[in-house]
Amino acid sequence: MNSTDNFEFTESSKRRCEEIISRYPDGRKQSAVIPVLDLAQRQCGGWLPNSAIEHIADYLNMPKIRVLEVASFYSMFNLKPVGKYFIQLCRTTPCWLRGADDLRNIAIETTGCKLGETSEDGLFTLTEVECLGACCNAPMVQINDDYYEDLTSKSFKNIIESLKQHNSPSSGSQLGRTGSEPASGLTSLTEKGISDVS
Repeated sequence: MNSTDNFEFTESSKRRCEEIISRYPDGRKQSAVIPVLDLAQRQCGGWLPNSAIEHIADYLNMPKIRVLEVASFYSMFNLKPVGKYFIQLCRTTPCWLRGADDLRNIAIETTGCKLGETSEDGLFTLTEVECLGACCNAPMVQINDDYYEDLTSKSFKNIIESLKQHNSPSSGSQLGRTGSEPASGLTSLTEKGISDVS
């Protein structure tokens, strides 16, 4: 990881940047700002220091304020350091109706930090966000790049406790659902019918 005062892409990140930029038409490399910001954030351990924003602005030939506008608009970008496990709690209506308030309380109690804070041990940062797009499997949270869906207070607490032990809990539905199939199991197309084509 680079010093936050003097950010530069690593050689592997530069190669990845060039590959990303090559996906856009000539003269349109500024369109790559979101994936390039994401790459820089990963290189910096989950956040974007000012030096990274300035470097990306130079790299993409953009005014710094334009890059900062993008970085400050999307909740996926962090402008200050975050914990090893960045917990984003969905608070939109489907999750709220199915227990998001309970998950928030469990997160605060189990990690020892409030919303918008990082735990003293540096392991967890908590934030609430709007819809993460897994409404059928509400309530859910995103931790780093992983979705944890169909949560209960107990299953969510177990996930956090597992992370405290530096284990990797299974992501996805905590009920074992595939995709967003009904929680009670399949109700149609459960057996091969006579009209099936072999």
